[in-house]
Amino acid sequence: MKRIAVFLLTNIAAVATLTVVAAIVCSLCGVDLRELSGDGSMVPLLAFAFIFGMGGAMISLLLSKTMVKFSMRCRTIDGSEGDAERWLVSTVEDLARRAGIKTPEVAIYPGEANAFATGARKNAALVAVSTGIMEQMSREELRAVLGHEISHVANGDMVTMCLTQGVINTFVIFFSHVLAAILRGALSGKGSGSRRSRGGFGDYYLHHVFVQIFQLVFGIFAAIVLMWYSRRREYAADAGSATLLGSPGPMIAALHRLGNLKPGVLPDSIKAFGIAGSKTSIFASHPSIEDRITALRNLPPDFR
Repeated sequence: MKRIAVFLLTNIAAVATLTVVAAIVCSLCGVDLRELSGDGSMVPLLAFAFIFGMGGAMISLLLSKTMVKFSMRCRTIDGSEGDAERWLVSTVEDLARRAGIKTPEVAIYPGEANAFATGARKNAALVAVSTGIMEQMSREELRAVLGHEISHVANGDMVTMCLTQGVINTFVIFFSHVLAAILRGALSGKGSGSRRSRGGFGDYYLHHVFVQIFQLVFGIFAAIVLMWYSRRREYAADAGSATLLGSPGPMIAALHRLGNLKPGVLPDSIKAFGIAGSKTSIFASHPSIEDRITALRNLPPDFR
């Protein structure tokens, strides 16, 4: 909770600072703040952006486990189903104990080689593996994959990614409206002595067209930032697996194996917490297999 509180306070301070900057820019551009909100303040607009930006991300996080179970056709297991399931559950229990968290729910879903973790809390998470990865990996390799997913849970990556997404959403919504008002004012001649009537349908329509355009553009940059952060978390989860298993060797072997398998497709909401990823790019949630293996080989000898 302390990590979440610090994260939120830091970003609230950032939002407040950027709000002041936006107000100054609007003033210099001759945009009447009353066009953004009735009292001439940006606070209502900021509140609107925060509620919709952070609210959407939080709802997605809270529903993630339920929705993923349904969409991926996950079958929750307790180890009584057979030898493979018993080994899977006991391995997750062991790794969770080593990571200092409660044992997540364990599930199997039909599909190509992949695995993922999700959940709103680290002590009430879900770890799921595909039938494909169970069939095509050795137990030592699969144990490393499970260590990777347990590390995602122990590091609180689901919550941190949600908060990051929410703050970025807030910025996108807020500045899309601010810049749309500035551009509309510039095109209509406001700020240069000309005053057109406000509130007309044409102005309203034009404003929202600009908002949609800016949200699309800012959304692209937001995706780049989020995927950059996601790739960082993948390196951390790989290192976490090496720590839990006592050696980077099993994780390196698992990544080599993944490089020769057809990766399973995951929903966008949990793609960042899967094990498999395509070749790296600025829009990729995972680094390349080669880069991940190199990072593991470069871990310091005392990484444990």
